[in-house]
Formats: sequence, C-alpha cells, structure tokens
Amino acid sequence: MIQAKEQLLAALGDALAEIAPGAAIEPAFESPKQAAHGDLACTAAMQLARPQKKNPRELAGALIAALQARPAVQQWVEALEIAGPGFINIRLRPAARQQVVAQVLAEGAGFGQAAANGRKVMVEFVSANPTGPLHVGHGRQGALGDALCNLFASQGWQVHREFYYNDAGVQIATLANSTQCRLKGLKPGDAAWPESAYNGDYIQDIADAFMARATVQADDREFTGSGDPDDLDGIRQFAVAYLRHEQDLDLRAFGVRFDHYYLESSLYTSGRVEEAVAKLVAAGKTFEEGGALWLRSTDYGDDKDRVMRKSDGGYTYFVPDVAYHVHKWQRGFDKVVNVQGSDHHGTIARVRAGLQAAGVGIPTGWPDYVLHKMVTVMKGGEEVKISKRAGSYVTLRDLIEWTSRDAVRFFLISRKADTEFVFDVDLALKANDENPVFYVQYAHARICSVLEKWKAEHGGDPASLATADLAGLDAPTEFALMNRLAEYPEMLARAAEGLAPHDVAFYLRDLASAYHSYYAAVRFLDGSAAAMAARMALLQATAQVLRNALAVLGVSAPERM
Repeated sequence: MIQAKEQLLAALGDALAEIAPGAAIEPAFESPKQAAHGDLACTAAMQLARPQKKNPRELAGALIAALQARPAVQQWVEALEIAGPGFINIRLRPAARQQVVAQVLAEGAGFGQAAANGRKVMVEFVSANPTGPLHVGHGRQGALGDALCNLFASQGWQVHREFYYNDAGVQIATLANSTQCRLKGLKPGDAAWPESAYNGDYIQDIADAFMARATVQADDREFTGSGDPDDLDGIRQFAVAYLRHEQDLDLRAFGVRFDHYYLESSLYTSGRVEEAVAKLVAAGKTFEEGGALWLRSTDYGDDKDRVMRKSDGGYTYFVPDVAYHVHKWQRGFDKVVNVQGSDHHGTIARVRAGLQAAGVGIPTGWPDYVLHKMVTVMKGGEEVKISKRAGSYVTLRDLIEWTSRDAVRFFLISRKADTEFVFDVDLALKANDENPVFYVQYAHARICSVLEKWKAEHGGDPASLATADLAGLDAPTEFALMNRLAEYPEMLARAAEGLAPHDVAFYLRDLASAYHSYYAAVRFLDGSAAAMAARMALLQATAQVLRNALAVLGVSAPERM
C-alpha cells in the first residue's frame, strides 16, 4: 500500500494540474472516518470549488475522470466514488494492500527508516544533579528522551544524547555536609542532625565507602576517598562521583546511554557565562536597576523583565541556561530538544528571550521543549511515596526491581508527556490483556510460536516467504492487519515531527489488536501450502514491524512468554 499510495499521489498531482492548472493545492490523501468508505479519501474537489467557482461534486467528477486515465490508478484502484458534498473515496485493489508485506520482508529492520538527512539534533534529558538516586520522574525523562532519540534516528537525523548536571552549588554542599555528618556518627533523628540534610540510606553507603578509601568511577569522573571526616572538599568530590556511578548503573539497567555529560560548573570555568552576559550587554538588551543587572525579556514576549545578576553579584539560574544553549548552537545542532519536568515551564520564555537577545543567529522558538508531569506509583491499591533507600521518594530502581525494564519503559511512554500518569505496579505484573506491554509482547511471541509450528509440522522455510504469492490474503482481518503495517512509516515520521513517542505505544497496541483479531478469526495452518505461505509471510512481516516499533521504545520483543 505504501508504494501504491506514493504512485497514486503522483497521479493525483498530475490530475489536479490537468483540471485546475496553476491551482495552489498539494495532492494529499486522508484516511476515511469509516472503513466501509474505502481505503483513501481525497478532499481536493471541495478545496478547489471556491477558487474555481464551480460545484465541488462537478469538480470531483472531473477529477475522477482525469485519475482514471492514469496508469497507477488503473493498476492499484478498484473503485472511485463521490460522496457527500464532494469527497472522493478510493477503494484499492487487494494487490495494493498486499504489497506492504513484501516490502516489510525486504527491508526488515530498515522498514520505516528514512535516509540520512545530514542534520544534527541534540536531545538533553534526565540531567539529574548527583544528590541522590534517580526517581521515577527521571525514569519518565529517560524513557521519553531515549525514545525521542530513536525516533529522530529513524528519520535520518544524526542524534546526540546529552546529560547536563550541576556539580557545585547549594544541593551539592548539602550532599557533602550530609555525608560528613554520617562520617561523624550522626544519623537522621539525632539532635545535631541538620534539618536540611538528606536522610536516605544511600548517604550512609557513601560515608562507608569514603571511610574505606574506595575508588568510584562514573562515566565522566573518578575519585578515591581519603577516609578523613574533616576533608569536606574530598567528601564532596567523592559523593558526586559515587552518585554519578549509581546513576550510571540505574541508566544502564534502564537501557539508556549518553554521548556526553555536561557540567554546569564548566560554563563558569570556561568563561561562557561571562561571554553570554557580555553579548547581551553589548546588544543593548540589559539595564541596571537596584544594583542588579536585568534582561529586557519583555521585548521577546516574556511577561516581565528578568534579573540576570543579583545585587550580591551572583547570577540567577537562567543565565547559565542561556550560556549553555548558546554553546549548543555553536556546536552546530540544527535542532535541540530539552526533556524536563513541567516545573521548568517558567524558564522557557526567559531562556528563549536570552537566546534571541544574544544575537548569534538562533531562530525564534529554539530550542524545543518536552515537559512531562510527575508519576504517581500505586502498589497493592495504595500510593507508594517513600523508598527506604532514597528516604523521601520512589526510585527508578525500585520500579525496575518491582516489575521489569520493559514494563517501566513502555508504561512511562504510553501517555502524552504533559499528562499525569499513575504507574500501577500490580497491572505491570499481570500476564493478561489488561497489561499493555504484555499484550504487545505476547502478539510477537504468539507469531513466533505459529512460525515455529509451521516449520516443524509443514517443513516451512522462512527464507522462502519473501517471494510468497500473496494473492490469497483477502480476508477482512488480513486487510486490517496489512493496513496497520502500511501506517508504520508515516506514524514514525509524525511522531518524530510532533515530539510524540507515545504515538508509537498507541500504534503498537493497535497493531497487536489487529493481529490478535486475525489470530482469533483464521486457522493459519489449514489449507494449501501456498495459502499457508501467504499467511506466514503476513505473520513474519507483522512480527518484524512489532520488533521495529518496540525497538524505538527500547522494549524487547520476546519469542516466548
């Protein structure tokens, strides 16, 4: 159907040029709202009616006549019908729908993948400060960000994954002080325990390792503890390295990797913050008032001007963000996407204002943001709020240990990022149709089982399926399944364009549903060898697309369950 649709689009363009020369209208098809109306719909006649000053049904008749003269229409179209005020419904021949099976089998893992476009995209996600274990919100960022990267890669982008974090500041000082207190024998609840300290058991783990003079290595740093409880700077560096190592373990368990770790402190040591501020001052986009330096962010749509440098000389938190994004632009990224919690919404306008005011050529609306809401965890019918290890929240590691990596990734992507999500641990453990990840993975495993039975009982050769005669695939459930397969490339492209990885999860459930309906309706291993081969080709193509889509989400496709 994909190749047929491409040829039919070209034929539609030619037909439009014939009946309405010079008309500014792009050839396009839509999906009919009801399957009974056909496979494709065209609204061009209604769009042309006003500028052409003609009746839309009359134009639809002329367009159909022009289309019927085209070889592609003669080859792939069974019927063209006018409906309503001027819709054209198109019913395809079975061969047009069947061709997607051969295409999937020929392209394999490459089905749905676009050619390299020569453009670079950076996705920044997780970006957790090393002050404690990763929580479920970081898990949602990890799942969203990694799936976005896979989506962009599928569309030909050169993808760069980046993790940005602060290795200094108040939170890191609190981490160091909390660890030092543990080293000196204090614990939460003691009279001398600081109110602002971190209370989780992981602080004691850090203190024990520091006292043992352990060496900890993370993806971006390594440090050896001195064992001296008075070595506060050493404690700070050791604690940061220790927690970065812990985060790396969590991310590896989650199947998430990064190309680069970017330190907020480097923006100051490299002079990039001062350089960005100097650009804004030189551009005349700042003013001084009350001993502070302000950005005229209202010039760029912000609701009020923003303080950049406080009266005590320190910079507000959005200033290093501006410097960081100027550096992203300087590194040559055509597109930048930041995956962050919804609490970052207020920073978007001021960061974009700063980037526009800097005058370095950054386009309006750059970078893009995907903001996600937090996750509520339910277990045994009750909300889980506290992890003993973290002291105050449920960790990503908790979720993975309670369920599985596949379940956590699929669940956290299965809703739009800007909607609140309830992660039901009990549902994630169910081995039935209520559990969406089980439902999808079971479809793949079921197909593998049927293919194995075909090979064992009928001597089937999977290598022969690429050239199977598909003409017998004409049952309604077969057409429905082939239509789903044909939707995959366009779905991927839309999901990447719309920064919407949840669309892939939705698609997978629809594809699995189409397969399960087919399974219930047809006896795959009955009939002639040719009939079986055609069905096996459709099953193998379906399994391939399930694998391809699950891979985008970072979820496995088991052969047995």
